Amino acid sequence: MKEKTYLFKAKFPVHPAVIAVWAAVIAAGYLLPAFPILGTGGTFSFSNVLSPLAGIFFGPLAGALCAAVGGLIGSLIAPHTAWMGFGTFILGTTTAFTAGCVAFGKWPCVRISGSGNFVINGAVIIYITGTILWFTQEIGRSVIRIPLVVYGLGFAAVIAGIILSPVFFNSNKKVLQLPAIWLCSFAGLIGGASAGNFFSLILYKVPKEIWTILTVSAPLERAVFAAAAALVGMPLLTGLNKTGICAGPFQIKEEEKHED
Repeated sequence: MKEKTYLFKAKFPVHPAVIAVWAAVIAAGYLLPAFPILGTGGTFSFSNVLSPLAGIFFGPLAGALCAAVGGLIGSLIAPHTAWMGFGTFILGTTTAFTAGCVAFGKWPCVRISGSGNFVINGAVIIYITGTILWFTQEIGRSVIRIPLVVYGLGFAAVIAGIILSPVFFNSNKKVLQLPAIWLCSFAGLIGGASAGNFFSLILYKVPKEIWTILTVSAPLERAVFAAAAALVGMPLLTGLNKTGICAGPFQIKEEEKHED
């Protein structure tokens, strides 16, 4: 008898009904009390807690789809939260995709030609793209503290999450799921913010003085929302799997029996 070691479950099928239900939950989150976003006139909704969880529960692609559909519906039913109009869904979609890439660790997005098995994690690409977009704007080039501090903190969470998530999610100590979800959510929320910051520069021409304040307030706000995601996500993750809905980047144990 040969026992195969635990395998990291990078992909699993997500039933369309599950995507539809979670998208509806995200859309409903837009109706809950919102919090103002400094400098843009927009607001944070409870969907900011649910979007990264979509990626963590169902993977980067299915999670992004949940957030996109939920964001579009949310923009219709709660337009006061849609500070980018119908384009607001891009932020939640980016957040879910980034958080999912971090949670699932080695989810391949781009394979570098001629480099063997070297793969760039999708979350890294989001951060690189967000940083490049930031420096395409004159105001962005004058406030390098945003990519250095805000994106830097998020990128640190990306690296830590990719390394620690497989360990924490599969530990017998369920409490370790809290920091795992927090890391993935924080990385996802900052990834989404990198897209939002670019559109803020384009649409609102947010001045340099506001961005200086946001260097401190933005990561603190995302840290709080990531903490809320961890508190909500941990029991949900357990509950979903107990009901038979496959959720989370868990490992599966397979046993192979060989008879001589």
